Amino acid sequence: MVSPAAPTSAQPRLNEAQIAKFRVEGYHLFREPVFPQPKFDALKAYFENILDHLETDVRPESMDVPHFQHPELFEWLFSDEVMGLVQPLLGPDIALFASHFICKPKGNGKRVPWHEDSAYWRGMLDRMEVVTVWLAIDPASPENGCMYVVPRTHNTGKSGFSDYDDISSEAAVFPTEITRTQRNDAAAVAIELQANQCSLHDGRLIHGSPPNTSDLRRCGYTMRFISTRSRFNREDFPWHQLYLARGQDHAGNLYGDHTKAYPELARFRAKHGKNGH
Repeated sequence: MVSPAAPTSAQPRLNEAQIAKFRVEGYHLFREPVFPQPKFDALKAYFENILDHLETDVRPESMDVPHFQHPELFEWLFSDEVMGLVQPLLGPDIALFASHFICKPKGNGKRVPWHEDSAYWRGMLDRMEVVTVWLAIDPASPENGCMYVVPRTHNTGKSGFSDYDDISSEAAVFPTEITRTQRNDAAAVAIELQANQCSLHDGRLIHGSPPNTSDLRRCGYTMRFISTRSRFNREDFPWHQLYLARGQDHAGNLYGDHTKAYPELARFRAKHGKNGH
C-alpha cells in the first residue's frame, strides 16, 4: 500500500519565534482560524453525521482513527492549512500517524487522565517525534473540560515514558494515569480555544483534561503527524497504518491509500481493543 505522490510544500503558518517556543515548551496555541469558515463548517457537519450514526455502545470520546472508514476526512487532514502548521515543526516529509475525534458530551463527559500520548505508542515508532494538531470543533474552556498541558515535560529525558498507575475506567477515557510523584499538576496550563482554533503539542508532553459536567459539549479533532524519517513497526502492529501526507518516505515505510476506506482495520481494532490514541 503506497499513497499517490504527495505534494511537497505548504505555506508556513508559524514564525521562527513560535517554532523556537514550541521546542522549549512542547506546545503552541494557534489563535487564528485554521480553516476558512465554510471549510470548517463542512468538517463540523461531517463530524456531526459520524456522531449521529455512532453505535449505541460506543462512547463519543472514543471515535478513534475515523479516517480508516471515512477517507473524505483527508480533505482536511492533508490540507495546506494543516500542513502549514506541521511542516515548520517536522520538515517537508510528513506522514499521518493517527486522528481521533474526542467528544465529551455535556453533563457526563469523561475525564482524560494525565498521560503522554507516546506511552500508548511504545514500540510503534523508532523516533518518538509526533506533532498533534488539536482542532477545536466546539469552543474549549475549563468550564467544559478543556485540555491542560504541563509545559516542558517533553524534554525530561524519559522519552515520553513515565510510570503509570491503574485507575478506574468508569469515569475516565483511559484505565491508567501517570503516577502522582512524576507529575506537577500545579504547573498545568489550560488550553482554551474557540471553534476553528487549534493547539499543537509534542507527543511526549504530559497532558490531560477534567470531566465535562457542564451543559456545553466539548469536541476536538486530533491530527497526529510524524516525519517520514521515523520507521513504523508494521510487523508488530499490523492493525495500524500510516499515510503519506507530504514529500517522500525515508524509512522504508508502507502507506495506505488515502482515497480508500479500510473498514477491516477498524473492525479489527474495535474487536481487539486496539487504540492508536
